[in-house]
Amino acid sequence: MESSISKTKIDHLGDRLRKGNITDDDLRFLDEYRRSFADSYEHIVHTIRQQLALEPTGRPAKSTTSIREKLRRESIRLTQIQDISGCRLVVSEIAAQERVVASLAQMFSESTVSDRRQKPSNGYRAIHIIVSVNRRAVEIQVRTALQHVWAELSEKLSDLIDPAVKYGGGDPQVKELLSEASLTIAQQERNESRILDLQRSVKTMLLNVSLTEELRVDIINTQIEIASVEANIATARENDLNVLRRAIQRLEGK
Repeated sequence: MESSISKTKIDHLGDRLRKGNITDDDLRFLDEYRRSFADSYEHIVHTIRQQLALEPTGRPAKSTTSIREKLRRESIRLTQIQDISGCRLVVSEIAAQERVVASLAQMFSESTVSDRRQKPSNGYRAIHIIVSVNRRAVEIQVRTALQHVWAELSEKLSDLIDPAVKYGGGDPQVKELLSEASLTIAQQERNESRILDLQRSVKTMLLNVSLTEELRVDIINTQIEIASVEANIATARENDLNVLRRAIQRLEGK
């Protein structure tokens, strides 16, 4: 899209989309705006593949319907929507998630990190990074396996029962189901974060110039604790994943 097209014109288009009184010219303008994100999206995906050896999934542009629904659902201008274009990375657990997020922040200088684990959106947990390339914002979602399966369950319930489920509405029992599952995942994440803290503690102790006998004992005890907690976490993670996957399979009638 030519730089001569101002944000004001784009936002006026957004106002018309929100109200529903749009013309064929508006739809062509919106399509042009959507497609203007493609180069930035491809650059980001290519960089991730080259530097992190990961395979993102996603879409160069949000659908027209999704854009209109978001404008109607939120008090936001069209130029403020940060996920017109976006991709997703799914990693095993919290440690991998934090490593990938740190790498992305280094790779893309114009980026903002939003940790949805601290303030989950209707139970949704993840870390989002908004990267700006050539004045186009692209959202990168980084999810753990548990966070991803929870999101898939939410999507499935939204598709089959009520679209409002995805945004905190719908049947109270469905909301409670998703909320409880999200809280279970949060506890798993706290346990995984505990492992990271213990590992950092061991590294700090090993850097001590004079390893006293007492410090050696502390290191051994901490390593034993890490091994014990890691075993419990791995089992709990697999159990949680199986519960969520079975819920999705039941919804799909499998």
